[in-house]
Amino acid sequence: MPQIFRIGPYRVYFWSNENNPLEPIHVHIAEGEPSKNATKIWITQCGKGLLANNYSKIPERSLGNMIRIIEANSDEIKERWMEQFGEITYFC
Repeated sequence: MPQIFRIGPYRVYFWSNENNPLEPIHVHIAEGEPSKNATKIWITQCGKGLLANNYSKIPERSLGNMIRIIEANSDEIKERWMEQFGEITYFC
């Protein structure tokens, strides 16, 4: 799975098979090995992060900090998404 960056012990990454049709832009967060069912954060058109689910059970305070880091790096995430998938749609 293409890792975008790490935040402490957590990996922020794309899942290589994001369905057909392609899901809106988002990242997954997991501690340890990447998982298809890890915590998911939607990236909005204006660069905000919206929690889709917290299946990785990341503590709320840590998750809030990670969302802020993801938002600060949303331009890089969008560029990497385009490189990986060739198109972007947004949840909102």
